[in-house]
Amino acid sequence: MTGLRWGILATGGIAHAFTSDLRTAGLTVSAVGSRRPDASRAFADQFAIPHAHGSYEELVADPDVDIVYIATPHPMHADNAVLALEAGKHVLIEKPFTLTGPEAERVREVARAQGLLAMEAMWTRYLPHMVRIREIIAAGTLGEIRTVFADHTQRISSDPSHRLNALELGGGSLLDLGIYPVSFACDVLGKPETVTARGRLGDTGADAEVATIFTHAGGAVSTSISTSRAVGPNTAHVLGTDARIDIDRVWYTPTSFRVVAPDGEVLEEYQSDVEGRGMQYQALAAERLLAEGKTDSDLLPLDESVAIMHVLDELRAQLGVRYPGE
Repeated sequence: MTGLRWGILATGGIAHAFTSDLRTAGLTVSAVGSRRPDASRAFADQFAIPHAHGSYEELVADPDVDIVYIATPHPMHADNAVLALEAGKHVLIEKPFTLTGPEAERVREVARAQGLLAMEAMWTRYLPHMVRIREIIAAGTLGEIRTVFADHTQRISSDPSHRLNALELGGGSLLDLGIYPVSFACDVLGKPETVTARGRLGDTGADAEVATIFTHAGGAVSTSISTSRAVGPNTAHVLGTDARIDIDRVWYTPTSFRVVAPDGEVLEEYQSDVEGRGMQYQALAAERLLAEGKTDSDLLPLDESVAIMHVLDELRAQLGVRYPGE
C-alpha cells in the first residue's frame, strides 16, 4: 500500500457504497467534499472522516488528499476530474468515465500533462472472479473465443425526474447499465470493429432498452441487453471452441462461475468470497499502481476507457439519444 489519502467528491449513494468498502479494506479516507456543507458534514460523521469541505474546490485543495474519487452524476465527471487533476490529485472516476468521448479525451490530456493517474471506476474488472476468468482465458482453456454475451437488466423507476430517465443528468440504460456488458466484451475480445444498437426510448428521450451486436478482431461477436424497465437473469457467458465460462447472477458483482467443456463436464468451479460490496478492489489496484510508480491501469488502461466512451457515443447516435449541449 502507498498510504494514499482518499478524498470523496460528492455524497450520493455510490459514494456511500465506495467509502464503506474503503473502510472495509482499511484504507485511509481523509476528506469529503460536497456543494452542500451539511451533506459533507453528515457524510464525514458517518464514516469518521477528518475533513468535511463545503465545496469541491476546497476538497481538491486539501493538502491531506492524494487521490479523489469522483462520485457526481455523469455530466459532471469531466469537469470534476479536471478540477482535481489540475490541483495535483490523482483521480478514480465513477463509471462511465465521462459523458462523451470528447470529454474523455480532455480528461486523458490533462492527466497525462500532469503525470497523474486517471482511472475509470469500473469496479467489476477488479473483482477476484474476473481476475480468475482472465487467467483462464489467457491460459487457452477456452480455445478460440467465438462469442461473449451478457445482460444488465433492472426494474428502475419510470418517473421522468429519476436520474436514469433525465437526459440532463446523462440518463438512460446504456450509460448506467449497458456499460457493464460493453466493457466486459471489450475486456475479453478487444475494441469492437463494428457496433450496432437497437432499442426503445422512454418518454423523456432517454434509452429504456438497448440491444447491442459487436464484431471483433478475428470474427468474434458479442451481444448485450440492457434495460431499466425489467429484470432479467443478469448472467454472462464466454464461449470458446474448447470450453465456455458461465458466470452466475449477478455476473458484474462478486459471484460464482463454471468452466464447462463441450460435453458438459465442469472443468472448474469458482465461488467468490468477498467482504463488503467489492468496490475496494479498484481502490487497492489504484494504490498498487501508484506504489509501483505507474499512472495508468493495467486492467483498464486510460486509452481503453476513452475508446469505450466513443463506442457508447456511436451506440447512442444509432439510438437517437442526444444529451443537452451535444
